[in-house]
Amino acid sequence: MSNFDWTRFTMRINVNADLAILYNAWATRKGIEEWFLRRSEYHDKDGQLKAFDERVIEGDTYRWFWHGWSDQTDEKGRILRANGVNELAFSFGKAGNCFISIQPYNNEYMVELIQDQIPDTEDGRQNYHLGCKQGWTFYLTNLKSMLEGGIDLRHRDIATTEMANK
Repeated sequence: MSNFDWTRFTMRINVNADLAILYNAWATRKGIEEWFLRRSEYHDKDGQLKAFDERVIEGDTYRWFWHGWSDQTDEKGRILRANGVNELAFSFGKAGNCFISIQPYNNEYMVELIQDQIPDTEDGRQNYHLGCKQGWTFYLTNLKSMLEGGIDLRHRDIATTEMANK
């Protein structure tokens, strides 16, 4: 019997960028669309759409849309934590919760993502542990690519499937 924990994983990537830019890359519609999403909607507690460069706060909600997928494929969730500096957490549908921490590391920053509360079921193991980990590997790489070199690695064509960058 394996002791592998299918309910969580941790990923890290070093990024040479300003702390505020890294935080805004997660905490604003403008920032998250530059490396992760085709379109994002952040709403305040009253349901009002936040401004494009306005930071999220705890209790806000989101609706996210990816490049290469139709509008029928979206993700809705809630901001669970946002300290305005270097930590942000959000619910991630049936896949659990994600916690982002940005810490100094050798003259740059280490971005750490922990996804936990993943269901320990066959579906959870395959789609949320393995699938999300594969997705985050690409998107964290794209975050680094965009912030350090301005190169966007995302594939945008809906018709092409089984892409590593989709």
